[in-house]
Amino acid sequence: MTRLRQASAWRKKNESTTNDETRKVKFRHSAFVIVSSFVIRTSSFLFSAIFPTALQAEENVSVLGSKPKWSVLEKYQETITHDEFNRLIHDVYCTHGFASNLIEVSAKTAHVLIDRDSQKFFTLRFAVNDAGRKPAPHLWRPAKSLSPARADKPLVGLKVVLDPGHLGGKWAKMEERWFQVDKSRPVQEGDLTFRVARLLAPRLREFGAKVSLIRSGGEPVTAKRPDDFRELARKILIKNGVPLPREDVLDPNDPAKEQTIRWQSEILFYRYSEIRRRAALVNLKLHPDLVLCLHFNAEGWGEPTHPTLTDTNHFHLLVNGSYLAEELEFDDQRFEMIRRLLSRAYDEELPLADMIALTMARETGLPAYEYPTTNSTTKVGMSGYVYARNLLATRLYRCPVIYCEPYVMNSNDAFVRIQAGDYEGTRLINGVERKSIFREYADSVAEGLVDYYSKARARGD
Repeated sequence: MTRLRQASAWRKKNESTTNDETRKVKFRHSAFVIVSSFVIRTSSFLFSAIFPTALQAEENVSVLGSKPKWSVLEKYQETITHDEFNRLIHDVYCTHGFASNLIEVSAKTAHVLIDRDSQKFFTLRFAVNDAGRKPAPHLWRPAKSLSPARADKPLVGLKVVLDPGHLGGKWAKMEERWFQVDKSRPVQEGDLTFRVARLLAPRLREFGAKVSLIRSGGEPVTAKRPDDFRELARKILIKNGVPLPREDVLDPNDPAKEQTIRWQSEILFYRYSEIRRRAALVNLKLHPDLVLCLHFNAEGWGEPTHPTLTDTNHFHLLVNGSYLAEELEFDDQRFEMIRRLLSRAYDEELPLADMIALTMARETGLPAYEYPTTNSTTKVGMSGYVYARNLLATRLYRCPVIYCEPYVMNSNDAFVRIQAGDYEGTRLINGVERKSIFREYADSVAEGLVDYYSKARARGD
């Protein structure tokens, strides 16, 4: 998931001001951008557009991104009609609008800006009608293309990657996804999600799925470490008005820590380098039909060694979409959005997310989370639990992605259940006989997958 701020905000990815790649304020077409404050450990000095190696100002790409290969989109010519493209771009992907000089849709074509300086565009030709529409190419397989479901193995042949969110162990404090009440067991999200993944994997295999975990423990997937980004962090801070940035964080309560090299290099490591490396594994090696991103949610908890617990508890799920207009200014995000739209991943994601949401609601009894504003999200589907949002993982993984956000870790109920650990059967927790929170999570997701693929495969649509 998305870092704790001391005063007020641990609203994991639930802030109203930005999406995953944070809103830029100035230097729009520079390689470095000052951005506004955003969820967990994204500072007012973090950048949104850099070219990671040469630091070339002319590259208009997002954090550690690379120049898009627009020629890849040629394989999608005439795979979508005007009406379908128009529906997806307005109702799912660009619900906050987009600049007409970036994307222009006409009756027969869509023109997407490739290069601002040369005013070069990619032209997508629409299919004349549904009958003349060519199949959209992709490596993942929709449910309807799988063989009919077997009663005992409803997931047979399905390739699933489990992505336990964040890092565990010694890395948890760096990400500030860690808190501890008195001498209780520390709550570390990366460890919690990995425990769920280890329970969910054998359940899915029992139903016939081929399952891979994107990480095998609490260690990072990326080979990079914060020190690898120190020089880049220094250049970014200098570019953004900190001429002599401090090397280290001297006081964790000092708001100026965001202007230190250490702070910025850690963000580059654990968020951007780590997630991009996970995406490379998914896209270039694992080639799944589905990625399940497993997370826990939280409310603001203040000081992590004296955290605030709350009665609030809820859950929601995310699929990719709802790009901010300013995010689309970046060449790579605009390209990735168009590629994802054309792949039709959303057509598989949404009904699956709705089905998982219903089984999780039934199993957990939790209400749906309601975002305080719609500035960065759009509610989609029929369940009331699913939102579209532009997160790095949901954008980069080139297959359907369901991003799960159940339980408020620092709620009174979830905290007691987390402290109880994993166990078989049920126990009396807070006056109610309950499964372990980890098994409840895993079982509800597995049940949702079984329900969806059993029905979708059986009817062949």
